[in-house]
Amino acid sequence: MRLDFFLAHGTGLSRKQVKILIGKGAVRVDGEARPKANTRVTEGQAVWLHDERVQLPGHRYLMLHKPAGVVSATEDGEHRTVVDLIPVELRRDLHPAGRLDRDTTGLVLLTSDGDWSHRLTSPNHACGKRYRVSCADPVSDEDLQALRDGILLRGEDKPTLPAKAERVSEHELLLTITEGRYHQVKRMLAARGNKVVGLHREQIGEIELDAGLAPGAFRALTEEEIANI
Repeated sequence: MRLDFFLAHGTGLSRKQVKILIGKGAVRVDGEARPKANTRVTEGQAVWLHDERVQLPGHRYLMLHKPAGVVSATEDGEHRTVVDLIPVELRRDLHPAGRLDRDTTGLVLLTSDGDWSHRLTSPNHACGKRYRVSCADPVSDEDLQALRDGILLRGEDKPTLPAKAERVSEHELLLTITEGRYHQVKRMLAARGNKVVGLHREQIGEIELDAGLAPGAFRALTEEEIANI
């Protein structure tokens, strides 16, 4: 894999930070004193940062900016998956911790750590997920209050748990939910007679989507981000 990616994944630093360090001569690969960011690192080679050896962690924890049209799965016969966006050498045992609809964009967390993934998705932990929701019709004060109180979805016998709802503009709101029911956000707005025309996940728990990540890009989570789940 590329040296800059190896270092980012092994240290938790961003690719930009890693490239700066490489440019300053702080990195060595075996005996090569000033490698380039695109230097290929093969298995068994030693990578050093400030004279400390960097190694890939046993488990992988990644943040991905999911673009529209990609499914949150490890494999799919018709569409690209979130795992397809990750280099082959990092895909082993990797899975998305939670899901986003194919047309929904934003933050997806991927990991090879099943226990960590379970903590993230378990209803017992009530991990909040914040979405930026664009609606076809204006969002009223009554709509916001109904979302905060809980909404009985069509075909279900229990209302949704209270959500945090904040209007951003006439047709846009920030909505934080702690459940993961099928198409929940879209169904909540539909129950209010509105239609979701754009849905983007910005945050899971304390982990926010990195503003520097373009759609389809990813980075390793920091130690702090991993510990927050």
